[in-house]
Amino acid sequence: MTQDRYSRGMQVRREVLGNTHVDAATAAATPLDRPFQEMITETAWGTVWASDRISRRERSMLTLALLAATGNFEEIPMHIRATARTGASQDDVIEAFQHVAIYAGVPRANHALKLAKQTYAEMAAEAEQ
Repeated sequence: MTQDRYSRGMQVRREVLGNTHVDAATAAATPLDRPFQEMITETAWGTVWASDRISRRERSMLTLALLAATGNFEEIPMHIRATARTGASQDDVIEAFQHVAIYAGVPRANHALKLAKQTYAEMAAEAEQ
């Protein structure tokens, strides 16, 4: 593990997902999955998400589209919540999922949109509290 990349990854992870999410994920780590958590923090967050070659808004849209296209739906609500920090608007997300519909299938895009609608509704309710 490269400590600089890990530290930068943890910083970016917190900036994108928020302290509450990262603190919960960190607290839930066990000896079984701690190496995996360290690896994704270093590589996904400390290398890919830390890159400034594209904006976080664009990266957020790509991530959501890829998750939907590959059927990895469990991660979509987390990344919808992250759009509040990445700058990807609801219109951006809709555009990304429309691409999924054309290039990866309508059922996957439809399910991703369902999850997005649920998550945006939860976010709106939380903001009212």
